[in-house]
Amino acid sequence: MDVMTKAEVDKVQRIALDAKPIRPRDAATLILLDRKGDEFLVLMGRRHARHAFMPGKFVFPGGRTDPADSRIPVATALHHEEQARLTAGVGRTSPARARAIALSAIRETYEEAGLLIGQKGAFATTRRDWQGFAEHGVRPSLEALRFIARAITPPNRVRRFDTRFFSAWREDVAVELPDGGPTNELEELVWLPLAKAREADIPDITRAILEELEKRLVDDPLLRPGGSVPFYRLVRNRFVREIL
Repeated sequence: MDVMTKAEVDKVQRIALDAKPIRPRDAATLILLDRKGDEFLVLMGRRHARHAFMPGKFVFPGGRTDPADSRIPVATALHHEEQARLTAGVGRTSPARARAIALSAIRETYEEAGLLIGQKGAFATTRRDWQGFAEHGVRPSLEALRFIARAITPPNRVRRFDTRFFSAWREDVAVELPDGGPTNELEELVWLPLAKAREADIPDITRAILEELEKRLVDDPLLRPGGSVPFYRLVRNRFVREIL
C-alpha cells in the first residue's frame, strides 16, 4: 500500500517546491450516478489518512492509467463523440491512449469499489489486474461512459495527474461485490446526494467537477453523448477553465 507519514509528506513537498515541475501522468476517475426519485446520488469513498495523495478526502474511484489497458477486449467501444473529445485539447491523445484512459476508470472502479461495469459474458485476459472480470464473467463495456471533465494537477505538487473524469450509471454495473474491491484504497464507500457530496471533505477540484456535473444534469438528465467538457489547468500561474 502506497502510504506515507505526515512528516514524510511534508519533506517531499519541501523538496518538490525546489524541483523541476513533475510531468503529469494520465489518470482516470469514474463518477458513478444513481437516481432516487428526482434526486441524483453519487458514489464516493474516503481515502486512508496515511495516503500520500489527498489523505482522508472523499473522492471518486480512480487512479493512474496503465497503457496496457488499451489492449483489453471490450463488449462495446467508446461512443464516437466521447472519443472525439478525449482526443482533443492539450497534448496528443491517440485513440489507443484514450481507450486506455477510459478502461482504467473501469478497472479502478472494480479495484477500489468492487463494481464491475460491463456486460455479462465470457471474458479472458492474461492481465492480472483484469482477472476479476474473468472470474465474474463480465466483459468491460465503454459505451456507457460519458466524458465529464479534465483537470491537470498544478506544478510543484508531490503528485501530478492529467485526470479525465467519466460518469456512468449504477445500472451499468454488471456485478457488485459485497465486500468491495481488492485494493482497500477506500475505507468508506457512500452514496451521497449531489448537494451533500459538495459539502463533504473533498478536494477543491472535486467540488468544481460536481458543480459542473450538477449543471449538466439540469440541462440533460440522461447525460447523452457529446456534452461539453470543461478542462481545468494552470496557465501562466493562473487557473483557467476551457471547454473541449
